[in-house]
Amino acid sequence: MSTWILLRGLMREQRHWGRFPGQLSRALPGETIITPDLPGNGIHHAAISPVSVAEMVEACRAELRTRGARAPYSLLALSLGGMVAVEWASRYPKEIERAVLINTSMRPFSRFHQRLRWRNYPAIVRMLLEGGVEAQERLILRLTSRHGDNAEREGLLRRWLGYQHEFPVSRRNALRQLLAAARFHAPAARPAGLPLLVLSSSGDQLVDPRCSQQLAQAWHAEHRIHPNAGHDLALDDGDWVAQRVAAWVACGDLAAEAR
Repeated sequence: MSTWILLRGLMREQRHWGRFPGQLSRALPGETIITPDLPGNGIHHAAISPVSVAEMVEACRAELRTRGARAPYSLLALSLGGMVAVEWASRYPKEIERAVLINTSMRPFSRFHQRLRWRNYPAIVRMLLEGGVEAQERLILRLTSRHGDNAEREGLLRRWLGYQHEFPVSRRNALRQLLAAARFHAPAARPAGLPLLVLSSSGDQLVDPRCSQQLAQAWHAEHRIHPNAGHDLALDDGDWVAQRVAAWVACGDLAAEAR
């Protein structure tokens, strides 16, 4: 049995996974699922966000130690969380059993205008410099999800606003997380011995889907593409993600038995 660590992205916390941990648990019965928050987000919103992905890794490792979780771990990571997963596997390969990266992007495999679609720059800058919480969350929802009808999206937005009022992410921490993501540089080769699955969304409006494709090709990783979901693939079609992960794990287990 594996312990799965789910890592979110920029300015998001564990509750933003929504129903997905339950969907993954049903697809992988018996597995342990842990959803830590990165420093500056969620229950750690009062902490100062690191300006390096490596420091985020150390914060996650420290939290898991306090929870009594023991490596090796399986990582499932979205966006900025994918950078944390890669850095973790690179620094501590014996701690990571496998990794699933969802709609992530990183140097040197993608250019900046692909990693954050250029047409979104003005709206994101306005949000970071002067936007209120509701405008911020509406923009994030518009850029990251293609999920549901208007009523469903309004309900989701209200929940997100509740999260922000309870555990607000400061503008300073948002900028520090952006800086950490911009500075991150992945290794040229896949971390040694790491089984890797890359998932991406054709309908991603925040990050160019080619970023996942280029990463998967460079690291010779299995890659599965959702035909229409947005950036937050686990929100838009969590069952699809869970089933792809379960099938991939099963194939890996069968291959290991054959050896």
